[in-house]
Amino acid sequence: MVVATKAIVFSSIKYSEADLIVSCYTEVAGIKSYLLRNILKSKKGKLKASYFQPLTQLEIIADHKNKGTLEYIKEAKVFHPYQTLHTDIVKSGLVMFLSEILKNCIREEEANPELYIFLENSFQWLDENDGVANFHIYFLLQLSMYLGFYPDATNIEDEYFNIMEGNFQSKNTGNYCLDGSHIENFKKLFGINHDSLRTLKLSQNGRNELLELILAYYSFHIQGYQKPKSLAVLNQLFS
Repeated sequence: MVVATKAIVFSSIKYSEADLIVSCYTEVAGIKSYLLRNILKSKKGKLKASYFQPLTQLEIIADHKNKGTLEYIKEAKVFHPYQTLHTDIVKSGLVMFLSEILKNCIREEEANPELYIFLENSFQWLDENDGVANFHIYFLLQLSMYLGFYPDATNIEDEYFNIMEGNFQSKNTGNYCLDGSHIENFKKLFGINHDSLRTLKLSQNGRNELLELILAYYSFHIQGYQKPKSLAVLNQLFS
């Protein structure tokens, strides 16, 4: 079935001498993997390797056979050209980290329009704004809403956060209850928007602790979760 859809690139891996295997999150069919034949050698084709950098937003025409095998892209063009996302060193590090997280966490081959719009808008905001040191932390918290395990903040004034239950509570009921300064910083992420991130003041250590908290939370709620390899690079960028 030939489909026209917007798509966000999650990853591209070289296959053989001239091919790429590309993972995209599509607006109409969720996650899809495509085999792009001879794209690394051909200079006259409709597809260019530069289109398939992580988090690039595309419009594609693709052949979806929906048989669990690699699909094919017939045509592609950039939907939203980024100005800074792939050239700014800090943002490039964020792109590497976030694309790895997304590929790890999103596996469904089904449409989720709300999630697609969230991703599209988030990456456009990241491209267009400075002061993004806290963006990835806020993004992961918001992403958990679309993945189905956003924390229950009903009792956010309570001292402890139960990382397994995903809620705040007044008493320590076991090994999964955390407290301390990183929990207080965690609370600051609730009820804000992207534009408020610049006013969120975190030390390097505080940011690292908060990111580790959220990644630990993901590890409890994402089946088959793998700690991102790009985390070390990200920590160096903000050191």
